[in-house]
Amino acid sequence: MRLDDPGRKRRFPLSLRRRPVPWDRQRPTWREAKPALIAEALKRSRARPSGNWYVVGASRDVGTERPLALTVAGQEIVVWRRADRRLVAGPGICPHLGAPLRDSPVRCGTLVCHWHGLALDGAPTAGWEPLPVHDDGVLVWVRLDGPGGEPPLDAPVVPPRPAAGRALSAVYAGVGVCEPEDVVANRLDPWHGAWYHPYSFVDLTVTGAARAPEDGFTVDVSFKVAGRLVVPVRAVFTAPEPRTVVMRIVEGEGAGSVVETHATPLGADERGRPRTAVVEAVVAASGRPGFAVARRAAPLLRPLVRAAAGRLWRDDLAYAERRWELRSSGRFPG
Repeated sequence: MRLDDPGRKRRFPLSLRRRPVPWDRQRPTWREAKPALIAEALKRSRARPSGNWYVVGASRDVGTERPLALTVAGQEIVVWRRADRRLVAGPGICPHLGAPLRDSPVRCGTLVCHWHGLALDGAPTAGWEPLPVHDDGVLVWVRLDGPGGEPPLDAPVVPPRPAAGRALSAVYAGVGVCEPEDVVANRLDPWHGAWYHPYSFVDLTVTGAARAPEDGFTVDVSFKVAGRLVVPVRAVFTAPEPRTVVMRIVEGEGAGSVVETHATPLGADERGRPRTAVVEAVVAASGRPGFAVARRAAPLLRPLVRAAAGRLWRDDLAYAERRWELRSSGRFPG
């Protein structure tokens, strides 16, 4: 695949593939996707500081009437907005008699326990202590110093994104039976894209493998649109912290756009297996005049973006779950 000169903008973002290659005749990538190379990149990502911050969901999913509730690293968490729209986060167990606060309503910015009426406005109350929380405009993060076990940071490691005023964002969330490292390992294997997801990617070549200190996988790939129509781009995959992988388009249509994949440990299921939430944020931008129309149509486009991400992650969570299954049984090194 040949990318256009980045200094010269194409009039149309689409390209027509000249000679499509059948799936089973594309160039094998298994020799390049070296397990040791992926493992070393994973190891380096796990050594980077997270400051004990965990992604819990999309900013737009946290409202002023019901809390966003989930279990993170085995701890029940609730997040809601006060009347002034500022976030509050804290334990999801009422300190009085253990009621699940996820079922409690928010009234005028105060979470009211539905068992006995204990009112929580975000200040320490009756043994309930708030947790540090951060809204980056796309995602909500909560800091858990106990499970995290690292020196805390005042704010999470949020990768650079296109300016909110010129971007369209959508957030997908899914859950798999695996650990965060299995999700990260999946994303640090860009070689599988055109083989495992032929409905979305073609003509994939990894032109630069992650090596310290830059530690980014550079990939030339075309996104399939319909038939022979594709959008060719160059993207770089990096892992800025242990539970995050970022794909950034550096050349081609939508340069500067990012896809952030965040892996949040939830806790064990009824069989004692680990569960991990995948929260993926797509933050797209373009200098084309027509993109302003797309931004105005964001409420209609977000479900389509989430559906596309969901199709990919149905496959990729199977990949991550398989990796965990093999690691946990000792049949594959982890």
